[in-house]
Amino acid sequence: MKNRRIPLVAGNWKMHKTPAEAGNFARLLRQRVAPGRGVEVIICPPFPALAAVATKLAGSEIGWGAQNMHWEPEGAYTGEVSGPMLQAMGCRYVILGHSERRSYFRETDEEIRKKVGAALACGLRPIFCLGENLATRRSGKAVDFCRRQFKDVLEGMEISVPDALVVAYEPVWAIGTGKTATPADATEVIGALREEAARLFGREFSARLRFLYGGSVKPDSMPAFLEEEEIDGVLVGGASLDIEQFTAIIDITADLRGNND
Repeated sequence: MKNRRIPLVAGNWKMHKTPAEAGNFARLLRQRVAPGRGVEVIICPPFPALAAVATKLAGSEIGWGAQNMHWEPEGAYTGEVSGPMLQAMGCRYVILGHSERRSYFRETDEEIRKKVGAALACGLRPIFCLGENLATRRSGKAVDFCRRQFKDVLEGMEISVPDALVVAYEPVWAIGTGKTATPADATEVIGALREEAARLFGREFSARLRFLYGGSVKPDSMPAFLEEEEIDGVLVGGASLDIEQFTAIIDITADLRGNND
């Protein structure tokens, strides 16, 4: 019997699409995604496109979120955006700790912890990303590494309900490298993270916490991951920029894990 965690398909647009392009995509997405299929769908455009997306998706079941935020609610932080600002734009989610933020902008677990705490405090749902690089995977330490990332960010945090948080496992070595993770790779790590969640927050919380897979997700590769009980959806990068690929991923998720359960 399948679990009853609502599957989530989240599109991370990264630094792509002008407001006009984003608004047009959101309009098409709203037309193409039928309501009531038992799948939660969100898109996370760059900051300048949030208003255009919000306008096109208002009143629909499709949500929107941001790709980053600062941990302070306001202040002299040139170039930064705060949680209350995102909330005012109607954002439901915010991606935090993405591998590109860690790699290109040197974000640490300590900084990500502060961001996750700030997001929770203002009512945003963090999509907390973690994952190992190729050297760590080859060393056989991927599970221990990811458990430490999870614990360092979330231990001691007050999280009242599991729906307030989503965790995305990103095997960094399988993103844009031509190398591929297997469903078994993802399940091994996510299973360990669910055990860590049980230790930190209790078994009931852990059983309801959603874990996404995010490693170069494509329509032809992702069905095998969604067959795994531990995996509750996908964090989609490049394929979320193409309306055909993204809606195909949503349809596949609905068929495998939606109201047909």
